Amino acid sequence: MHTTPEAPGPSGPSAPPQPAASGGWPAAGPARDTDPDARWLGPVIHVAFFLLLGASLARFLTHHPGEPRTPWIIALGLVLALLHVLGPSVGSPTGDERRPTARRMLWLGAVVATWVVLVLLAPSFAWCAVPLFYTGLRTLPAGAATLLVGLLTAFVVVAQLRLASGFDPNLLLAPPAVAALATAVFVHMERQAGRQRALIDDLRRTRRELAATERREGTLAERQRLSMEIHDTLAQGLSSQQMLLQAAERTWDTDPATARGHIRTATEFTARNLAEARRFVHDLGPADLADGSTLPAALRALAARSARSARSAAAGDPAVRFHQDGTPVPLPDRVQSALLRIAQGALANVREHAAATTVTLTLSYLGDQVALDIADDGRGFTPPPAPDAPAGGPADAAPSAGPGRVRGHGLPAMHARMRQLGGTLTIESTPGEGTVLSAAVPLEQTP
Repeated sequence: MHTTPEAPGPSGPSAPPQPAASGGWPAAGPARDTDPDARWLGPVIHVAFFLLLGASLARFLTHHPGEPRTPWIIALGLVLALLHVLGPSVGSPTGDERRPTARRMLWLGAVVATWVVLVLLAPSFAWCAVPLFYTGLRTLPAGAATLLVGLLTAFVVVAQLRLASGFDPNLLLAPPAVAALATAVFVHMERQAGRQRALIDDLRRTRRELAATERREGTLAERQRLSMEIHDTLAQGLSSQQMLLQAAERTWDTDPATARGHIRTATEFTARNLAEARRFVHDLGPADLADGSTLPAALRALAARSARSARSAAAGDPAVRFHQDGTPVPLPDRVQSALLRIAQGALANVREHAAATTVTLTLSYLGDQVALDIADDGRGFTPPPAPDAPAGGPADAAPSAGPGRVRGHGLPAMHARMRQLGGTLTIESTPGEGTVLSAAVPLEQTP
């Protein structure tokens, strides 16, 4: 008994295949399993397969009642359905679709063989070639998958010609054309997906490299910050203590009272250094700015401590005076901390290198900016250019360190602090005529 041809169905998939979430034809690996489309495309493919299988079986039973081969058709249909259900259990352990395992190859061979027998016994089962196309394309390498699709298409053409009442060129040409189109679209989408995965891998690698670079830059920035803090606090305090203790040692026998005064002053510096160290460990601001103290008060306290240290000429400390000009305005904590650290560093440089007798600290409020000037009457020097490189470059050379010798982080640290605040640091000095260091920070104007 012949009926209307069914050729357009088996070889006319309406959309390229997508991964199944569970059951049915094996998925395409971890990258595809995470595709959110798999959550709904998987069930759609399963339902479509069983609908095709059920429709083919129903057509055979209704058009060929009482056929002797009917039990074999039903048995083979059940075997094909069982193989479909067992598909996920034979999937590749590594999830690599292009390197199928022996179990998967055996499973695919069993599915194809069962379908071929069904088509030979009942041509209406050619409809089930649609999921077989997708399975072959997703399981095998491109060349082998194309060969399998061609073989399946040939069986579809033969089956449809057997069902037709007469020769129809459309049944001969349409299935190969549709199968070729579906295969081309699928291969193109697979290659495009591969390029997208490669691009994503490149982006992830670039993101990891960028994160590593940012961590390195953060580490270097933190290292520079720590070096500046140590230089402006602990190192300077220890230098002052050293000079005071050396002065006390020189006068211990001839002037015990003066020596004890040096020791008391050194003890005060030790206490101050300890407080700075504790705040430094807890990442706090300068101790002089604690408890809501302002920058002018902190600079006065710094000048007073230096003055106490300068009472003995043997200690080598200059007299320090503080002046304030303009109307004070509230300053950001970062600005106050930076200017105080610059003042501490400048005084340390004066004590160690300038041989000055007087230092004047002048804090000026100029409306749109705040400026701190540190002027001394010491020996002066030829200022180095502003450093554009990290501390430790040529700009680190101290004026009195001698040719070829390199000093610490003093001037580069001051320049770095000003750059962070968008300010400027200028040094005016001539050998034998003293030095003036000026730090200016712009202020945000409030309406």
